[in-house]
Amino acid sequence: MTQHGHGHGDMSAVDSDDRVARRVRLVVAGILLPLLTIATAVVISLWPDGGGVVQQSIQQARASGTITAQQPCPRAPTDCDIAVVAVEQGPGAGTSVEALVSTASGVKVSVGDPVMMVHRPGRPTVFERYEVVDRNRTMPLLLLGGVFALAVTALSRWRGFAALGALAVCLLGLTEFVLPAIMQGANPLVVAVCGGTVIMVVALFMTHGINARTAVSAVGTVASLALTGVIGFWSLDLAGITGLGSDNVGFLSGYLADVDLQGLLLAGLVIGALGVLDDVTVTQAAVVWELSAADPTASRAKLFAAGLRVGRAHVASTVNTLVLAYAGAALPLLMLFAAKGLPGDHVLSTAPVAEEIIRALAGSLGIVAAVPLTTALAALAVGSRQSSTSDGEADRGDGETLVDEPAAGEAG
Repeated sequence: MTQHGHGHGDMSAVDSDDRVARRVRLVVAGILLPLLTIATAVVISLWPDGGGVVQQSIQQARASGTITAQQPCPRAPTDCDIAVVAVEQGPGAGTSVEALVSTASGVKVSVGDPVMMVHRPGRPTVFERYEVVDRNRTMPLLLLGGVFALAVTALSRWRGFAALGALAVCLLGLTEFVLPAIMQGANPLVVAVCGGTVIMVVALFMTHGINARTAVSAVGTVASLALTGVIGFWSLDLAGITGLGSDNVGFLSGYLADVDLQGLLLAGLVIGALGVLDDVTVTQAAVVWELSAADPTASRAKLFAAGLRVGRAHVASTVNTLVLAYAGAALPLLMLFAAKGLPGDHVLSTAPVAEEIIRALAGSLGIVAAVPLTTALAALAVGSRQSSTSDGEADRGDGETLVDEPAAGEAG
């Protein structure tokens, strides 16, 4: 039997409603499980074996330590320093070595700074065998991460712990599967969509619990993610983007063989949109659940319309956030073009700018599609949970379908 009026305002009452449970089981069995099974099978088949497609090694031995003394280079070039570094990790650990500091390349360090170095044992000059590449920022980053974790757990308590666990799953998925699989020559779009699907479904259930609401959010996220990939592929192909617009990608192409650079750009687009899609779909499902908890007799059309009104406001702010985030990342490049005095259409058509525009717009289109899609799924699941004429109406039989007839007393 369904739970009735005494559960108004309580979303757990919606989750435990027998009618909602049956409807969501149909969604999970008919959509989510098949998609997740396919994605998992693809991830397993593409799981990296430790090999790669590197044409020549760009890996170098690394060491870290603390600068104990520093002085200018005794001879040309004069735009460098020689530092004495107490090596703590890596080649030469436990000893003090001389290391080159190339101030011309923008490396700014001083005595007492923890630093990272590359070790080149084949160099003829002693102080060139170690070179300082940058400060070691591990401790400040760990401190900031600790403050972040404390803030999340203080505010969200057990749900905060779950969210941090989900974040760890996301990072592991990216570092252990997505990046290595692309490096081994797998199709970047397939890797991003399938890997992102598995990662996000696991993260969603870890963060929000195993319940009907999360299942609906997961279906909306996966469908919107696939749509974002299709839109991105079509947009990049239409604009003739090769993926070589970034200097880093151009450098990478010299060391990786048979990697689809356009696909790599597309994979970045999909992964970048994934976190925002998660936010949108979870919010829309929660809104519809809240509306149903407040009014169990609300029809699907009423819930969809009300949820969509909230979704419009959410999308407006989210799209602005996404576009401004990409614009902020490209700000130095835009300033460079402004200094050159290029016409507006020339700036927009330049590959690096066009890539960011497509990334922002394609991701935003996926977000826009996620709102009505997730809202519709949620409304189908929880609409007309109870009859408006009788709280004692018996549940329907087990053969009820997701799109059932209107409940008694519901117009049209």
